[in-house]
Amino acid sequence: MSYLETTHNVYKEAAENPQVGLCCTTTPIWKLPELEIPQIMLEMNYGCGSTVNPRDLSGNPRVLYVGVGGGMELLQFAYFSREKGSVVGVDVVDEMLEACAQNFREAEKLNPWFDQSFVQLKKGDALQLPVEDSSIDVAAQNCLFNIFKKEELKQALHEMYRVLKPHGRLVLSDPTCEQFMPQHLRDDERLRALCLSGSLPLQEYLDMITEVGFGTVEVRAKRPYRVLDPTRYGCDELILIESVEVCAIKDPMPEDGPCIFTGRTAIYFGKDEFFDDDNGHIILRDQPLAVCDKTAGALAALGREDIYITPSTYFYDGGGCC
Repeated sequence: MSYLETTHNVYKEAAENPQVGLCCTTTPIWKLPELEIPQIMLEMNYGCGSTVNPRDLSGNPRVLYVGVGGGMELLQFAYFSREKGSVVGVDVVDEMLEACAQNFREAEKLNPWFDQSFVQLKKGDALQLPVEDSSIDVAAQNCLFNIFKKEELKQALHEMYRVLKPHGRLVLSDPTCEQFMPQHLRDDERLRALCLSGSLPLQEYLDMITEVGFGTVEVRAKRPYRVLDPTRYGCDELILIESVEVCAIKDPMPEDGPCIFTGRTAIYFGKDEFFDDDNGHIILRDQPLAVCDKTAGALAALGREDIYITPSTYFYDGGGCC
């Protein structure tokens, strides 16, 4: 049995018998006016973070969500896009699609504004999405892509890039791991299906995103997720897995490489009112400016004593240099 077949079976069982905390960390749920999330959706929240951010969702966007789970994030996306078929949910597991549709019937009872027609559920594979080219404003996946091995992950990212409109946004939440992951854990099909042993180092994960062509990438959050201990997992040391929330934007690729925001900030405290690097970046005195890693490196190379540049905080919430 392949790891993809194992994954299918794990989530078929999770659809038929909801399993609280199957592969997830406890993540705060968006509280929005007149949005009531059914309890069954909370129990089937098989993600490791959130892909819903109001600043991505202005203008009634068309949204694609891959790996529907219990439908919670689809419902949250529909809150912002209230037109027939404006949110598309794709899943390869028939039982999960059926459970999700049933959960929407419950959501309709609790939310007078919600109509099931807002969400279109489709049977499909992340590696060959049943969606037209350049037709989606916001694409999202939560704790799915880390299950794939590298070649499949590359294909899944290409597919998301294909269906997005220019300047469209791919929002991802996945586990990452900076430590060595033993091969016997990487080869364990069930651990991979449970979003543990497929975790990549963050930089490698970001490199795969930019290699597809995304010109801007935002690391919006990073937090502890799980620990693999030697007693249960046969590893030589405790292995910390973190969850990361990333937004990749289908902007043109700059000539000098992608703009990747990892929560770095530049602060100018010199004698002038502002500092101009003659490369499009003006930093007002005593006013922190979010900068991408590329700009942070260029400013550091100037060797100025009146500019302070922070390390990566892995929290970025918009604005900044690019």
